[in-house]
Amino acid sequence: MPVEERREHLLDAALRVLARDGYDQVSIEAIANEAGVTRPVVYAAYNGLEPLLHSLLDRTERRALASAMRLMPEGDVEDVDGWLVQGAGGLIDAVTQEPDVWRPILGITQNAPPMVRERIDTSRELIRGFIADALEQGLEKRGGPFIDVEMLSHLILISAEHFGRLVLSDPEHFTRKRVLRALKGLLTALQPIPRG
Repeated sequence: MPVEERREHLLDAALRVLARDGYDQVSIEAIANEAGVTRPVVYAAYNGLEPLLHSLLDRTERRALASAMRLMPEGDVEDVDGWLVQGAGGLIDAVTQEPDVWRPILGITQNAPPMVRERIDTSRELIRGFIADALEQGLEKRGGPFIDVEMLSHLILISAEHFGRLVLSDPEHFTRKRVLRALKGLLTALQPIPRG
């Protein structure tokens, strides 16, 4: 197997071990067993556990950020409510299509080392900033309500992460359809009442 292909194969195996067993159980031995190779094959590709885990963190961050950035508006937000519902649906799709990528990000995988938590926090703040900008623009176009978009962006991000965890941990009960229906109902209830 070419070295780049081997590295991807080992990263996939490491991600499965991490998602299934947690950070404490990730080792060269566990990754080799999961990948169906010997320990020397892992060492030949990565020269140790730490370089492998750094590569896994880089790849996971790239994938998750790419998914999240696809949900951000490309231009003006004409319909802030529609954008929020579409974004929530896109996040649910991303989480269900790549659950092993999202489990560590959503905090389902326990005992993440500080380096991982710091990377996740940095990415979260980047996404939250984009959400705040889109909210400010969308609420202004809609004519209100004019509220603290920084606080609202935190609330939306926390809610999105929580529903991502629910969709992964109890998909029968928290279906995509149910989550989006509830979100649409909430947004309808929060619409400003026309005066007249």
